[in-house]
Amino acid sequence: MVTLNINGRDVQVDADPSTPILWALRDNLNMTGTKFGCGMAMCGACTVHLEGQAIRSCVTPISAAVGQKITTIEAMSGDKVGKAVQDAWVKHDVPQCGYCQSGQVMSATALLRTNKAPTDSDIDNAMSGNICRCGTYQRIRAAIKDAAKSIA
Repeated sequence: MVTLNINGRDVQVDADPSTPILWALRDNLNMTGTKFGCGMAMCGACTVHLEGQAIRSCVTPISAAVGQKITTIEAMSGDKVGKAVQDAWVKHDVPQCGYCQSGQVMSATALLRTNKAPTDSDIDNAMSGNICRCGTYQRIRAAIKDAAKSIA
């Protein structure tokens, strides 16, 4: 058993310490908001926060998260910055297929926690590891700028 702090509460996970956070969330805890994409930390679909930093949960073992705070997409609606990002996503009709969106929202939220007025370059750098197969990158950028204005 491994104890993890997920979305502000301690939970017991019956998994090998080398199990990626993604699979502990999805398979052990039935938290399916975090998506599996490539399994190689290259697409960003599995993005969660570890101590506020956007990380790829498909390659990060649960042992690396013991004693730290994991935040998932399930907690974003109750978070000021996360809610602003989600509202902007809806306003700008960002999702098409929607598969990558939880990872996109998590990366955008991490960016806006540290940079309240990101430039296009800041957004591109922060979001570069998140792939959208539908190509909604312009709407993603617009939504991030809109969310930044709403939390300023």
